Amino acid sequence: MAIYAIGDLQGCYDPFRRLLDAIDFKPGEDTLWLTGDLVNRGPKSLKTLRFVRELGDSAVTVLGNHDLHLLALQSDAVHNGNRFRSLRKVLRAEDSDELCHWLRHRPLAHYDTSLDTLLVHAGTYPSWSVSKTLARAAEVEAALQGDAYVNLLGKMYGNAPVKWTGSLTGYKRLRFIINCLTRMRMLMPDGSLDLNFSGAPFRARRGLKPWYLAEAHAWKNTRIVFGHWSALGLVVLPNRISVDTGCVWGRELTAVRLDKRLPRVVQVTGQQR
Repeated sequence: MAIYAIGDLQGCYDPFRRLLDAIDFKPGEDTLWLTGDLVNRGPKSLKTLRFVRELGDSAVTVLGNHDLHLLALQSDAVHNGNRFRSLRKVLRAEDSDELCHWLRHRPLAHYDTSLDTLLVHAGTYPSWSVSKTLARAAEVEAALQGDAYVNLLGKMYGNAPVKWTGSLTGYKRLRFIINCLTRMRMLMPDGSLDLNFSGAPFRARRGLKPWYLAEAHAWKNTRIVFGHWSALGLVVLPNRISVDTGCVWGRELTAVRLDKRLPRVVQVTGQQR
């Protein structure tokens, strides 16, 4: 049984299917770890969402910021749908409610003990161990799956608060967790999130540092697999794997095999623009 991590799909159904052919993916035997952002920007968000859902237990996907935005639009928690016209087919589909119900019940973090590997969309906060990351993610998951989930989807937008403290409560606490797991890239010297920078790390202003280079971090030697950061691109190291390689921008869609001592990397040409 093979386990492959695949970067952000963002509605790029055709490259996704070509990549599955390239790795000889066998549903029921192999497992895909998807870094989230299944939808948006690409031309076939609806087809991608339906296909991943049909894979059942053969695909593990965590929620990304674009997935959450789809949920907010579908539940009428926000009304700025014109910004992302690529989601219209999903919102108008006859099975939209069913698909979004399934999406709303996806996790924000996934951990495999045998691989000692954590899957998140964007990253995790330096002071959070793996167990704390999963606990923080579970707080948001409980709110998303509860009766008042629309309230959370409406209040998750915004950058504040930018620094974690255990005393955070209510929607401020949940917003920070969401921003950390689905939007984070860079940290300021005091550990605050900088949610505005999205370029390559070497282009960041002095003092900013990628979250995964925090000097003191609580996840120790656990390997972290993440996407979200197309400007960072492919990184395959013993303790971290970045797999968003800009498929939707016409670059590549990447799969990295996780269950071998030396990870295997497979790429196909991304979405033609």
